[in-house]
Amino acid sequence: MLIKQTGKIPQNVDVVFAIRQDVEKHPFFGMLSAKEKEYVRNIEKNLKEGERVVPLPGGRKMLFAKVPEKFNHRKSMLLMRKIVAIAKANRLKSIVINIDDFRTGEKEFDAVIPRVAAMEFEMANFEFVKYKTQPKGGWNFVREILIYADKGRIVADIEKQLKEGTIIGEETNGTRELSNTPGGDMTPTVLAQAAIAAGRRSGFKVKVLQESEIKRLKMGGVLGVARGSSEKPKFIIMEYLKGGKGKPIVLIGKGVTFDSGGLNLKPSSGIYEMHMDMSGGAAVIHTIAAAARLKLKKNIVGLVPSVENMPSGSSYRPGDLLKTMSGKTIEVLNTDAEGRVILSDALHYAKRYDPELVVDIATLTGAAMVALGQRASAIFATDEKTQEQIIESGELSGDYVWPFPLWEEYEDDIKGTFGDVANDAKTRYGGAITAAAFLWQFAKGVSWVHIDMAPRMTSIDGDYLSKGATGSPVPLLLQFLRQ
Repeated sequence: MLIKQTGKIPQNVDVVFAIRQDVEKHPFFGMLSAKEKEYVRNIEKNLKEGERVVPLPGGRKMLFAKVPEKFNHRKSMLLMRKIVAIAKANRLKSIVINIDDFRTGEKEFDAVIPRVAAMEFEMANFEFVKYKTQPKGGWNFVREILIYADKGRIVADIEKQLKEGTIIGEETNGTRELSNTPGGDMTPTVLAQAAIAAGRRSGFKVKVLQESEIKRLKMGGVLGVARGSSEKPKFIIMEYLKGGKGKPIVLIGKGVTFDSGGLNLKPSSGIYEMHMDMSGGAAVIHTIAAAARLKLKKNIVGLVPSVENMPSGSSYRPGDLLKTMSGKTIEVLNTDAEGRVILSDALHYAKRYDPELVVDIATLTGAAMVALGQRASAIFATDEKTQEQIIESGELSGDYVWPFPLWEEYEDDIKGTFGDVANDAKTRYGGAITAAAFLWQFAKGVSWVHIDMAPRMTSIDGDYLSKGATGSPVPLLLQFLRQ
């Protein structure tokens, strides 16, 4: 989709009015013909609430949307998506929008509205249609959005922000494309190929460790989970090192391309979307791709351990003891708690980079969804200042996170009987926390953040995003990295 700035309303473009009070005070009103003005006045009188698309006398259409009361940055971002969703539903191909319609009076947010708007427009315009037959009339995507700003504004800054937001939106959608791909077509090999392709396009180095190299490194967690599948494991390493001599930030993404639960097989109700269990890995790939395209002066490393968790005669079993790269042993109590097992090796591998910070991203626990619903990801951190920065980044990007405790007392819940740690807790309660406590055992000695993105794996009603993966937490991570 093309998103660009304009200082006028072209005659062949449909017009969006986000109305706060009197429609005649809107900057677009004065640019209409006399006949169009009278028509708009009558429509506005009858527009009590909600949205409406109406044809104007000249042939073009107008989308009216009421700005909600107590307007804030959260409502502003939803309005951005909602307008595109309505435009798509009404097959509006080219629209013009006033950027000031989304201002809230919140200084920090208003300063980056063009960037946020471009990102939200791209995300709202996305649908996963790769496996669908194109209808006769074509897809109903919006082809062009013109962003109006009066001539007194700093044009270069708005244009720069629009380009940045478009890149973030495109890479978020790239994450969604990977995550939505069915498990039969998304294997560890395919995920590794996607990382290599992203590196070539965007400009970062990619190395993929094969099973023999994974064995040499003694990554018993990755190898143990992968045993039940005919698909060989991969360990994907991505390096974008443009920050001079500074220590890198290491991003780790869970890359389970299909999670059947293994021998602890998932029930029918829980297995359908498990091709998305590599969403954390997809997010890391496209976060680094976006950072490279944005030319961020940062050192960023991405690690994605990728496996398929399947039941077979060679599967790892409850009761097995796996020796990880760190030397610690994992007592397997549940083969469906596989994400933390493969992440244990990645967390230890990350220490090779002497990182400033390690952030892992994983669709890890249903318990996080029980605690938070589906509107925010869970966050755990060893550093309070970093945690606050990530929470603030979530607020600014619309990709929300909420903090959970990481106390030493929780370590007692994941102690093994025959091994060092158990991959399932002694208690049925606090599953998101005990999973984080497990990962913490392999992250000791570095500043570390864990994002359990299971709550935000898929979109929900009210997101104004198409069904399927959300692309979270790519917007959050990029906002954080920029800071």
